[in-house]
Amino acid sequence: MNKNVVILISGRGSNMQAIVNAHIAGADIKAVISNRPDAAGLAWANERGITTAVVNHRDFDSREAFDAQLQHTIDAYQPDLVVLAGFMRILTADFCLHYQNRLLNIHPSLLPSFKGLHTHQAAIDAGCKLAGCSVHFVTPELDHGPIISQGAVPILPDDTADSLAERILSVEHSLYPQAVADFVNNRLQIKDGIVTNQQPASASSKLLAF
Repeated sequence: MNKNVVILISGRGSNMQAIVNAHIAGADIKAVISNRPDAAGLAWANERGITTAVVNHRDFDSREAFDAQLQHTIDAYQPDLVVLAGFMRILTADFCLHYQNRLLNIHPSLLPSFKGLHTHQAAIDAGCKLAGCSVHFVTPELDHGPIISQGAVPILPDDTADSLAERILSVEHSLYPQAVADFVNNRLQIKDGIVTNQQPASASSKLLAF
């Protein structure tokens, strides 16, 4: 039985595009929702016949009010899974708990290192030899939920934050659709904050050199 998936974006939604283009068996993408009416990813989704919606955060006086309306909009599609794909809003604890164990995010670092913003420059400044991305379940604590999968690339001597980000984004576009596929096909289990994948052949971690 297919699972209903709702994807949240704030911009062009390149990870959303990667998930849609993967044509994941078992995933029924019900809607793409943005907090920005000018998000380029909305037009991309519309062109492919995917329902879109906007909940503009600027229309609300508080984060709680925005999250309440966002939750109401999402729940109209009866989601089994909600995917954050470049959704640039910090979500309230109530929102995160409402979607507990069915809300995914991809963060551009090898968690638990470098939470928050400017992760690529932080990895370079720290002298790291590897950098990457992590797919994780979302919890009320920022960038802290159980890790599903990770991908890494070497940090090259002449890397800038932008060049490193570009290479890591290529990894994200492979890693995130696989994590969604693993979720909708019931391969993921969480015990004591640790995620295990019931299909060992699945790409739960990657080391890619570009």
